[in-house]
Amino acid sequence: MAEAAQIRFDDGAAYEGYMGRWSQLAGDIFLDWLAPAGGQRWIEVGCGNGAFTERLVERCAPSLLQGIDPSENQLRFARTRPATRQVQFQLADAMALPFADDEFDMAVMALVIFFVPEPARGVAEMVRVVRPGGTVAAYAWDILGGGFPFAAVQDEMRALGIVPLQPPRSDASRIDALHALWTDSGLTGVQTREIVVERTFDDFDSFWRITQTGPNMVARLATMTASDRQLISDRLRARLPSDAMGRITYSARANAVKGRVPV
Repeated sequence: MAEAAQIRFDDGAAYEGYMGRWSQLAGDIFLDWLAPAGGQRWIEVGCGNGAFTERLVERCAPSLLQGIDPSENQLRFARTRPATRQVQFQLADAMALPFADDEFDMAVMALVIFFVPEPARGVAEMVRVVRPGGTVAAYAWDILGGGFPFAAVQDEMRALGIVPLQPPRSDASRIDALHALWTDSGLTGVQTREIVVERTFDDFDSFWRITQTGPNMVARLATMTASDRQLISDRLRARLPSDAMGRITYSARANAVKGRVPV
């Protein structure tokens, strides 16, 4: 648990290549599933560098959008996106949202719930700030089920006896755990679903280069010998098939949940 807590996304630009595109791919399917009306008041809890925030603005035409995150560096990057100029970003804790009760119509967490030290408190805070009849929703990589975008890399690390860093509450990403968190918070009409996405890299070298920019990967790869890093690269190259043009297509799986605040 202590090691997992060391994972911090503080570099917005690095996050963009490593996880931002994955977040948007999953986020598009997530928003299709939510099918929200336009002109609503939104809060995004754990907005990071604004990858999903950008999708919210472009697709949902919110009348208000608040993005909160514990990393000022991530927020700084989020503010540079042309699509997010009207978004109100601020530094805040998911377990103590700085907003009044019933202030929003929609509350979402994108790839965040497993980083919240007490997930139930985070969900309770979203419920508190959303009006009766409003929606609280989230999606998260199925970490324990092998759905993380770079799970293959972590598998190869384990084969060498190296334990990958994981989010502190990976258990919260299970689909049954999400359903229980939402139900236990008093939300009604709770529904869950799996989201499967694919991302194509120009070649293996592009995949491997991007893999090494994630803070959870950097921390572990830095402790390895050059020969072990090369061994992982070689094993991955053999494991991940490429097409006739050398491109690597890789899939990931997330779990999503939504529910309504009781009227």
